[in-house]
Amino acid sequence: QVQLVESGGGSVQAGGSLRLSCAVSGYTYVRRCMAWFRQAPGKEREGVAIIDSDRSTKDADSVEGRFTISQDNAKNTLFLQMSSLKPEDTAVYYCAAQTFRQLGTSPCSTARPDYFGFWGQGTQVTVSS
Repeated sequence: QVQLVESGGGSVQAGGSLRLSCAVSGYTYVRRCMAWFRQAPGKEREGVAIIDSDRSTKDADSVEGRFTISQDNAKNTLFLQMSSLKPEDTAVYYCAAQTFRQLGTSPCSTARPDYFGFWGQGTQVTVSS
């Protein structure tokens, strides 16, 4: 059973930094495709960053140059390093992983919510001005 557990959220002032972690268990496929999403109140869930097994990554335009996705396979942990945070970054942040079927049918280059079947419970990030 795949489990994803996020941590590291909190409150920070604009311009500050946070690092989110996602502890991954049960995700034992040879190939991995994982991503970070976020959802602000009243808005749709949006992709933030995505990472493939070859460590290739893609960031959303809104976070390009400020956020970095990475993974430590030895520790089964996914990270999102966030810097130069803005009030508009305030949201619940989720980590997600593609299911075995999705790994074969959905590209690991677009962080679309329907491309991912495993989700964590989310962690709140609040950025004040």
